[in-house]
Amino acid sequence: MEIIFHEDVPVTDELGLVARARQLDPEALTEIHTLYYGPIFKYIAYRVEDQDAVQDLASEVFIRLIDALKDNRTPRQTLKGWLYGVATNVINEHRRKQKRSNMLDLDESIESTDPNLEALIEMDVDQADLRSALDELTKEQQMVITLRFGSGLSIREIAGAMGKTEGAVKQLQIRAIDALTRRLVGEE
Repeated sequence: MEIIFHEDVPVTDELGLVARARQLDPEALTEIHTLYYGPIFKYIAYRVEDQDAVQDLASEVFIRLIDALKDNRTPRQTLKGWLYGVATNVINEHRRKQKRSNMLDLDESIESTDPNLEALIEMDVDQADLRSALDELTKEQQMVITLRFGSGLSIREIAGAMGKTEGAVKQLQIRAIDALTRRLVGEE
């Protein structure tokens, strides 16, 4: 399955798109799926190992969007943030059902300019240790790390998706990387 990733939609265009989707306009629904399925799929794939489950979970996000549109519970601010929030909930539900830790497998193909994260990746860290360290982060820290390094979102985009200020997102990222470094370096 080929996943296509698209650039961000300006908020004004996004709100118009949501307004059309509220009317269950097939073109609007197709456009939303085309624009956001790839990034949501990638976000979920970064946090869940089983690729079959990733496809199911990504689809579940869009099923919930359709249900929300039908029940008039759609996002009022940002569709992108709403979708990432639903994706996070879907992942958490999946994890509870699996009763095992499936969080964040860091992949060598992930690009980062953060020297602290690169140092962590270069360490000879067992995946189970890394997953365990990531699980010890707060849910917000996990989300920031996943969105920043797994989905490649900017600080501004993460702030919008999480409903936080850019400064708050930067602090969450700094604290998460520091916690990971302390945990992983302390184990060596």
